[in-house]
Amino acid sequence: MKFIDNKGITDPMVNLAIEEYILENFGEKDTYLLFYINKPSIIIGRNQNTVEEINTDYVDEKGIKVVRRLSGGGAVYHDEQNLNFSFITKDDGNSFQNFAKFTQPMVDAMNKLGVPAEMQGRNDLAVQGRKISGNAMFSTKGRMFSHGTLMFNSELEELTKALKVKKIKIESKGIKSIRSRVANISEFFEEKITMEQFKEIILKHVFDVEDLKDVPEYVLTDDDWEKIHKISKNRYQNWEWNFGKSPAFNVQETHKFDAGLVDVRLDVKKGIIENCKIYGDFFGIGNVNELENRLIGVRHQRKAIEDVLEDFDVSHYLGRISKEDFINLLY
Repeated sequence: MKFIDNKGITDPMVNLAIEEYILENFGEKDTYLLFYINKPSIIIGRNQNTVEEINTDYVDEKGIKVVRRLSGGGAVYHDEQNLNFSFITKDDGNSFQNFAKFTQPMVDAMNKLGVPAEMQGRNDLAVQGRKISGNAMFSTKGRMFSHGTLMFNSELEELTKALKVKKIKIESKGIKSIRSRVANISEFFEEKITMEQFKEIILKHVFDVEDLKDVPEYVLTDDDWEKIHKISKNRYQNWEWNFGKSPAFNVQETHKFDAGLVDVRLDVKKGIIENCKIYGDFFGIGNVNELENRLIGVRHQRKAIEDVLEDFDVSHYLGRISKEDFINLLY
């Protein structure tokens, strides 16, 4: 495994481009670890409806950047006191959805610091029942990444003001508010340390070294950086990618499954599905547009939907949500 230094960049539109570039060009033979810290921003899950996840007025007033990532899952708030980590590696067919494989090094490092962190739910790390880390994954062309947040000392009040969390998600977790559920890792330290010290401790633990100079590293070249900035410009600085257009719909069905929230919008005219959009924080491998396109032109009737999806692997697109559950949601 090798570490990649992002040179202290705090622009999420560049940091996500670094991650994508590494994914597209490395990871077949070796595993890479990337750290990055973003200035105040909201990072939207690949399949979410951006305008429904953010408090637009507050975000605009504060100049908070809003950027969509490649991976599924829910929207997260980043700031300079939140450490993001990303493991980029070969997709061996057994690692996607196995969050414990990639979060365990972080859990062990924090346990070593006296912070009783543990895996909770499908993709979170928590301390004493309070969330300190959310994680997501993306897979393509035999490679994948598993990335996550480590809320070291984030402005949690800003998080609650900037994000607009669906009531159904709060209720499904049996809590009164998002603020009551989250915590900063720094709250659990017996002795206070800085973010830089925290990064060093995590890095040394992951690579099992006593000195940072012993951490094996891949140094990004000028050619690498040129291609990274091109990705940033073409995708992460693109309004269509980050926000997109919300299509008209007259049927909406939403359900919070154990494997994630699925929100289906249909535009049905004269009994025919003329448009379909599937939002949510689920973790699938395939591009959900393929599932949406499969339903366009189909009669809005259970038997017709069952027929068109008969030989279609719904779980490939929605993760651990079965075809039967999806059809029950639709009709």
